[in-house]
Amino acid sequence: MGKVWLLTLGAFTLGLDAYVMAGLLPVLADDIGTRVSLAGQLVTVFTLAYAISAPLVAGLLSGVRPRVLIIAALAVFALGNGATALAPSLGALLAARVVAGAGAGVYSALSTAAAAALAPDGRRGRALALVMGGMSAGTVLGVPIGVLLAEHTGWRATMWLVTGLGAVALGGLVALLPQLPAGPAVPARARLAAIADRAVAPIVTVSFLAAVASLGLYTYLAPVLAAAGGVDRVAPYLWAWGAGGVLGSVLAGPLVDRTGRARTLVGVVLAVIVAAQALLSALASAALPGAVVALVAWGAAGWALQVPQQHRLLALRADRGTVALALNSSALYLGSAVGSALGGLALASGTAAEALPWVAAGVAAAALVLHTATGRRSRVASRVSTLGSYEHC
Repeated sequence: MGKVWLLTLGAFTLGLDAYVMAGLLPVLADDIGTRVSLAGQLVTVFTLAYAISAPLVAGLLSGVRPRVLIIAALAVFALGNGATALAPSLGALLAARVVAGAGAGVYSALSTAAAAALAPDGRRGRALALVMGGMSAGTVLGVPIGVLLAEHTGWRATMWLVTGLGAVALGGLVALLPQLPAGPAVPARARLAAIADRAVAPIVTVSFLAAVASLGLYTYLAPVLAAAGGVDRVAPYLWAWGAGGVLGSVLAGPLVDRTGRARTLVGVVLAVIVAAQALLSALASAALPGAVVALVAWGAAGWALQVPQQHRLLALRADRGTVALALNSSALYLGSAVGSALGGLALASGTAAEALPWVAAGVAAAALVLHTATGRRSRVASRVSTLGSYEHC
C-alpha cells in the first residue's frame, strides 16, 4: 500500500490547492494591486480547467499508459503552482492557475483508478478511501495551515508549500509507481449520451447547482465574514467548515448503506445547506461561536451530498456508471467555477458581501426544488407503469 500513500499525498496536495486560494484572496489582492472580486477569478479558472481537463484528456489520450499520464499530470500541476508563486501580475496568475487546474483534473481522475489497480484483492475499498481521504484532509488540515503560513510569510510561501508537496509526491511516483493496466476507452458518443439521459441529467444538474451554491460561496468566505462580523482572521472558520466536511464525508456512506434511502438523504442534505447559508450572515455578526455552527453544518452537508448522489447514479446506470460519475465530477467543478465567477461579478457590481450567503442559499433552494420535482415525476411514472401492467393482466 506504500504506492497508494504516494497517490494519497498527491491527492492531499490537490485538496490543499483547490481550496486554499479562498483564504488567500484578500492578502493576494492587496499584494498584486487588484480587487478581491477579480482575484476570485483565480478560483474560477482553476476549477474550470479542472472540470474539463479530465474528459478532454481521456478522449484524446485514451491509448497512453496510465503511469505516464499520472506522472505527467502531477508534473504539470507542480509546475503550475510554481508559476503561481512566481507570477508578478493577475494575468500571469490566471495563466498559472489554468495550468495547475488542468494537471489537477487529470491526476484526480486517474489516481483513484490507479489506487484500485494497485491494491490487493479485498483491500480496494481501503485504497480508494485513502486517496479520497487525502483530498478532504488537504482541505481540512492543509487549507488552515496554508492560510496561517500566508498570514506570517505571505501568500507566495503557501504556493511554494503546495509546489513542494507536489514535487515530493511526483518524485516518489517516478521512482516507485509501476506500469498500470489501461481501462477501456469510452467514446465521446457515450459521454454525450450520458448528458442527454433523462435519468442522469437531473441528478447531475442538482450536483451542479449545489456546487454553485456551496463552493462558489466558499471562494468569498473571507470578505463575507469581514463584512458580516468584522472577522479579519479566517483560518478558524476554515477549520470549522473543513471539520464539518470530514464529519459529513464519514457519516454519509454508512447512512446510505444502513437506510438505502439515497434520494431522501439528498433532500435532507440540500435543506441543511439552504438553512446554514441563509443563517451565515446573521450568525457571523454574532461572533465566532454562531458562525462556527453555521459553517460546520454547511461543510458537513456540502461534503456529504456527493455520496448519495454517486449511489443514485450507479443505481440508475450501472452499465455505464463510470461515465455518469465522471460527468457528475465535471459538473461539480464546473459549478464551482460558475459560482466563483458569479460571486466575483456580484461583488464587482456593488453587491454587499454579506448578501452572498442569501444568494447562495437561493441557488441551493433551486437545487432542492429540482430534486423534489424530479423525484415526484419518477414516482408518478413508476405508478403509471405499475397500473399499466395491472391493466394487461
